[in-house]
Amino acid sequence: MKNNAVRNIAIIAHVDHGKTTLVDQLFKQSGMWRDNQVVEERLMDSMDLEKERGITIKSKNGACIYKDHQINIIDTPGHADFGGEVERVLKMADGALFLVDAAEGPMPQSYFVLKKAIALNLPIIVIVNKIDKPAARPDWAIDQVFDLMASLNAPDDILDFPVVYASAKEGTATLSLETPNEDMSPILDQVITTIPAPEGDDTAPLELLISAISYSQFVGQLGIGKITAGSLKLNQPIAIALNGEIIEKSRLVKLFMFDSNAQKEVENATIGDIVAIAGLKDIRVGQTITDPEKPVFLEGIAIDPPTISVNIIPNDSPFAGKEGDFVTSNQIRDRLQKELLTDVALHIEELTTETGFKVSGRGELHLSILIEKMRREGYEFQVSRPTVLYQEKEGQRQEPYEQLTIDVADEFSGKVIETLGTRKGQLEEMNQDGDRTRIRYKIPTRGLLGYQSEFMTITKGLGVMNYVFDEYGPYAGDIKSRKNGVLISTEPCNTIAFALFNLQERGKLFMGPGETVYEGQIIGEHSRENDLVVNPGKGKKLTNMRASGSDENVVLTPPTLMSLEQIISYITKDELVEITPKSIRIRKRLLKESERKRAKQL
Repeated sequence: MKNNAVRNIAIIAHVDHGKTTLVDQLFKQSGMWRDNQVVEERLMDSMDLEKERGITIKSKNGACIYKDHQINIIDTPGHADFGGEVERVLKMADGALFLVDAAEGPMPQSYFVLKKAIALNLPIIVIVNKIDKPAARPDWAIDQVFDLMASLNAPDDILDFPVVYASAKEGTATLSLETPNEDMSPILDQVITTIPAPEGDDTAPLELLISAISYSQFVGQLGIGKITAGSLKLNQPIAIALNGEIIEKSRLVKLFMFDSNAQKEVENATIGDIVAIAGLKDIRVGQTITDPEKPVFLEGIAIDPPTISVNIIPNDSPFAGKEGDFVTSNQIRDRLQKELLTDVALHIEELTTETGFKVSGRGELHLSILIEKMRREGYEFQVSRPTVLYQEKEGQRQEPYEQLTIDVADEFSGKVIETLGTRKGQLEEMNQDGDRTRIRYKIPTRGLLGYQSEFMTITKGLGVMNYVFDEYGPYAGDIKSRKNGVLISTEPCNTIAFALFNLQERGKLFMGPGETVYEGQIIGEHSRENDLVVNPGKGKKLTNMRASGSDENVVLTPPTLMSLEQIISYITKDELVEITPKSIRIRKRLLKESERKRAKQL
């Protein structure tokens, strides 16, 4: 059976190439909403963090009706750190829209997603977006896409891809640059023409692989997947299967299909329909929903292993328990286990040397998003410096390497090359494009830890760097990521402007006056390589004598503020980041007695 009324597509692209904006326009122009209906921008980005950062973090399902076809759309993240989100949902798609920026062409983090789509032999429609940009070069972008697909060994039928030119911002698309169009219909027409209708045997036993987990405040946990055989209807007996075993038997109590970015309740569904099932509280990604009498066991979803990890441990600083609602190791464990339900790329192990958990993921951003979500939910804990995950191969230690692509003004390229050389980067390609230089490196993942802030300083905020996991390779040797020591508070106190004024010539400060600190807390970066223990609460001595003239003014340099990702990658192995709902602090694990004595003398 072919379900000709359904098309299932995934939208894949690099970060900020316009996926979510494109989905907004497709929904709007398909007649999903009234003309006077108020619809928020970037509708599919439902998480607060997604709206704040302007990126997609979680894959999401939506749908629209066009020319009597149900077009199910899967919006995927463009950042490689969230590649697990892409891997788990591509099995629901029968084709893909590959979005590229008309000026930038395909970028490194689109390689990963495209590689996965080609491996599943999905037909691909290339959409050259942002053709309204002054720097747009659509023909060049298409050539770059073809070269990329050829390098990924795409078969001839995929290489013969159709092309649509679009401006998602303006809500227009066309098959030819010489023939402008006023709406997005060419994309939807191309989807119906190019993407095959789902096929399967609707009389066979039920087969549905759970590819995503969602939550509803009304019915609880929802398992989302595509029906590849059989059919579903309300009150039908179903079973959850995994690894050749039936885990649970139940009845289908609620069945949903997608309508825009929401779900609508239906009574039955068949081959090719992407559905959400309610009533199964222990459902997991990778499990099969099947017929309990004639079970079918589908192969689970293969996920690439994580490459980086941090330790999350209960907070034991002097301020422990003052700002968080959930502070115990059991509460932290339960929250991390809950995250495993929806994030298949995350690995969690209990530490054997101390109380806490080793949390492994795809990159600094992947882990920092989890940490940020937890602190916003009221959790308080500490985080160690990220470490890469090594592998043993033929008795040799191997480490993960990244493909790093940098776009930078010519004047900064020399300094960038110099700094990447100290981080064991291997220059592979360097191209001139006007007054900009594109540099491609192969570099150990360790070499990129903490590099983002240094890179932005070197390039005065005008450089762009993107990286994606490449492969495991030989251990590259020692890499020193931070050259400078830190300024450490010697005692609990409130910071005083006079003390900070005298300290700022010793380095750069991370905080201003009037902030409460404790012994061992890091308040700044030392200008030299060694750590320095200081007293930020030391006030000016008062005397009965007044010198002629006015007291010197205390002029403080604004403190250096870092993002959560920058702080986590900034610390060394003997330091921790204290995370609470209200504060992010850096501290030393232990303060030596000799350091305390020296600080008191100062």
